[in-house]
Amino acid sequence: MDPRERIPAPDSQSFTRIRFVTTVDFPPFNFLDQTGRLAGFHIDLARAICTEMDALPKCQIQALPWNELASALKTGQAEAMISGLAMTAKSRVDYRFTRPYLQLPARFAIRKDAAPGGTSAKALAAQRVGVMVGTAHEAMLRDWFPALKPVTFSRSDWMFDALKSGNLDAVFGDGLQLSFWLSSQAAESCCRFFDGSYFSRAHLGEGLAIAVAPRNATLAEAFDNALAALNRDGRFAELYLRWFPNGLY
Repeated sequence: MDPRERIPAPDSQSFTRIRFVTTVDFPPFNFLDQTGRLAGFHIDLARAICTEMDALPKCQIQALPWNELASALKTGQAEAMISGLAMTAKSRVDYRFTRPYLQLPARFAIRKDAAPGGTSAKALAAQRVGVMVGTAHEAMLRDWFPALKPVTFSRSDWMFDALKSGNLDAVFGDGLQLSFWLSSQAAESCCRFFDGSYFSRAHLGEGLAIAVAPRNATLAEAFDNALAALNRDGRFAELYLRWFPNGLY
């Protein structure tokens, strides 16, 4: 968000309750911790938004199965969905979204001992690049980097093992997954990010946003105002670094 922009703030007193619904199967965004409590980036973000709106006592966060989230909003059992729902032409018919608060980039990773001969994807021309079959990242790799040689995999652990062993020159995929794999014991400190972050609305969507029912447009505006404030004073950056210490970008 532009830090100079000022988004009008609706009166938070008009909201009698703000119940967020999410799932427990999307770590590190939302999951159950070792004590069985709901935790994650989305949980902390919802609390920060409610604090900024001066509405924390009115806020609730409830975990539901994915297939029950939509009906919770439709029937008024909840006011907001913070679960990573993709913004598409179809979902925009059913929901009102806030502005995106986080985009998940596509990234390359290579072995640390590799010497591609450059710092951009052009240096990988004619080299073997692993990618998960049938994914948006495969389509993006073929559309954006025709000079590379895609090698598809049906399992990410097979793809990562091929990179570690030298059977691949690079891999291309979700920056979030790659970030956590690179810092994991399974990676054995073998590899690193290569080149910068890639964003494609056509392939990867517009980013993560909070969804509300169309009738709750005022609530979406209040969330936008709170998100802008969190960005301006650095609180959003603190949350990002807390949950993504290795960075996505």
